[in-house]
Amino acid sequence: MPFRPAISQSRPTHAQRTPFHGSFARLVTAALLYVLATNAFAQSPATSPPDQPAPQPESVANPWRTDRFYLETSVFTHHFSYDAAHVDKQKLILGEWNITEEWLVGASVFDNSFGQSSQYVYGGWRNRPFEDVPPFYVKVSAGLTHGYRGQYRDKIPLNGSGIAPVIVPSAGFCISRVCSELVLFGGAGFLVTLGVLIP
Repeated sequence: MPFRPAISQSRPTHAQRTPFHGSFARLVTAALLYVLATNAFAQSPATSPPDQPAPQPESVANPWRTDRFYLETSVFTHHFSYDAAHVDKQKLILGEWNITEEWLVGASVFDNSFGQSSQYVYGGWRNRPFEDVPPFYVKVSAGLTHGYRGQYRDKIPLNGSGIAPVIVPSAGFCISRVCSELVLFGGAGFLVTLGVLIP
């Protein structure tokens, strides 16, 4: 994804939307509608011959334990402190690969808190702490982020080279294949995401 030049004298413009961002939002919306429709049909009563084995409860009741890929976008952002330069629309596009139930890798593109196009590549660990509420999980990812430039270069620690190490904690909940996460980005704020698991 091409990088915009650093702007050091004025707040960067945020109105630049690429067709890719709009297409991804439509793709996530279509995937969510598909999952909801499929779920509705799956719950309708159906007759089956008695000699057919019952479906595996793991894959039907807990699709989040078997699905390998996750697509996510941001729907809400809140910064803990006011700054006139802050942008509350991150336009997040995230893809994750669940290597196992606990371990994952992923990458995302987004607009940072100052409207600059940024990227994040990471590995992560997921845990489901409550046996009685298995759809709930906590997740910690760690990786490298790029995109804080110009007058905002020092807004993220250890960004001397333009690439900074970060740790991102989050908590999520799934209903069938649709998930939402509350993601903390440092001490600056949090965002709420919406995503879909893909078999």
